[in-house]
Order: sequence, then structure tokens, then C-alpha cells
Amino acid sequence: MTDSATTVAPPLVLRSDVRAARRRLAGQLRKTPVFHTTVAGFPVSLKLEYLQHGGTFQFRGALNALLTVAERPERVVLAAGGNAGIAVALAAARLGLACTVVVPETAPHSKVAAMWSHGAEVRWQGTTHDAACAHAVELAAEQGALYLPAHDTPAVIAGAGVLGLELEVQVRGRPPVLAAVGGGALIGGLAAALGRRQPVLGVEPERRALLRAALRAERPVAVPAAGSAGPDRIGAIALELARRAAVPVLTVPDDAVDAARDQLWREFRIVVEPAGAAALAALLSGAFVPDPGRRTVVVLCGANGDPAGR
Repeated sequence: MTDSATTVAPPLVLRSDVRAARRRLAGQLRKTPVFHTTVAGFPVSLKLEYLQHGGTFQFRGALNALLTVAERPERVVLAAGGNAGIAVALAAARLGLACTVVVPETAPHSKVAAMWSHGAEVRWQGTTHDAACAHAVELAAEQGALYLPAHDTPAVIAGAGVLGLELEVQVRGRPPVLAAVGGGALIGGLAAALGRRQPVLGVEPERRALLRAALRAERPVAVPAAGSAGPDRIGAIALELARRAAVPVLTVPDDAVDAARDQLWREFRIVVEPAGAAALAALLSGAFVPDPGRRTVVVLCGANGDPAGR
């Protein structure tokens, strides 16, 4: 069981859907700031999305999804190993809904604690995201609750895309935007919002390149990684949006991500989790080389790592 259906064409998310999400979410999000600076000699605009409610961009999509449900449920159930669970727990609490997050046993304790802090019930199931998904679907059916696929729901992706509309206003000239791929909601949202108007590039760790594998296979395919609590394949909607917007995929080694995190802390006292630093790692490692003098937007998308290990 996964968040993605691959037997039928996925629904499209259009720029108009993202605009509708922006109107719906007005006054309920932080319009996260952009910091214009220079990193390793390159002009860079850092989108400080880790300052979003819940410490993750995923709050945008979680709240949009719950606000668009035709009939408001009493409880929402999802499977998540990290930030998606935190975001939905927070969004549900804002709307007065109960929330259950099914997490694999590999979920980081710091992120489970954050889910608890927002009032979520947390249940452990299996060692993989697929096992957690299967149990979440069963649990939602038993409880008559809303099951929310955290990475492959149109409203989740449209909500994430509001970040792209903000960037259009905050950074002029349509520079390339580097963003982590993860399960696909962020890169899908940016692709829906910006399309081919502005270059969007996805960044993934070499050991878990979900979008790269899907583009090669022309469908979402599993890319297992030992110890990972996140999805092992890209969402079908995000894949289709990446295709339509011709999103290139850049891969970076783990040590490049570690170096990017270190540099963010050393130079700016910014603490982000590995996924939050992946986009900057592409620039620092040479996986992405900007045109001389051209500015690059780097999305720092989350800061819910273990504080002890940054």
C-alpha cells in the first residue's frame, strides 16, 4: 500500500488551483522571508521556509487539504514518518479535529514528540512507510475518519505551491529555484505554481533519488533505504507535474548535505534538517552551476531534526 495510485492517470494540479489555495490560506500561513546573500561566491536568495508553522513547508498543504474537504470529518488519519505528520497534526488542531498519525518504527523520536505536542495520537506500525500506509487506510475505514495521503493529494500539492507564488513576488527576474524532492509535494507544488515560467530543479540524495528513478522508469518505483521512515517512491501527481514542467533532477552525496548544513550554521546560525539543506548542497557541491552572476533561489524547507545532532 502506498500513497500513490499508478494504474490511472493522476489528477492535474494547475496554477489556478495554487492561486485558489493562496486565497483560502490567506492570513493562516507565514509568508516566510527571503534572505539575499552570497554563498561560496554565488548570489543566493535563501527562502527561509523552515520558519513556517510547524517548522516545515508541509503545513501549507496540510491546512489546504483539510480546508477543502467537502464534509469536515471529526478525525483525520495519515501515515507519516516525519514532517507530514507534524504538519497535519498542527493543521488538525487549528481546525478542532482529532488526528491519528501512523508511523513506522524507524520514525525519529524528535518528530514523533512534535506530533504529540500538537495533540496527535501516534501509532507505530511496521518498519516501512508502506506498512504504515496500509494500517492507516484500515484504521481510517474502521473509525469513519478521513484518510489523507500526505504526499500525493492534489490539495496538499496546491497548498505547497503557494510558496512558489510568494517567490515570484519576493525574488524578481525568475531565477532558478532549487528545492528538495522528498515525497514530491514541494517539487510538485513549485512545478504547478511556476510551470515553465521559471526554472525549478529538484535535489535528491544519491542513495534515495525517488524522482530520478521514477523519471527513468516513467512511473513511481520503490527506492528502499535502510532506516528511512519516509516514502520510498515519488507521488504520482508530483511525477506528472515534474514531467510537464521539465524539472531536472540533481543528486548530491550525503557528505555534501552535511557540509551544507555546517555552512548554514557556521555562516548564518541557521539550523535545518538534512532535507532542508539538500538544495544548498547542490550549489555547493557543483551539482548545479549557475550562470555567472545569476542569482539562485534555495528553499530551506524544514527544521525538525534532532536538536542534539542538528
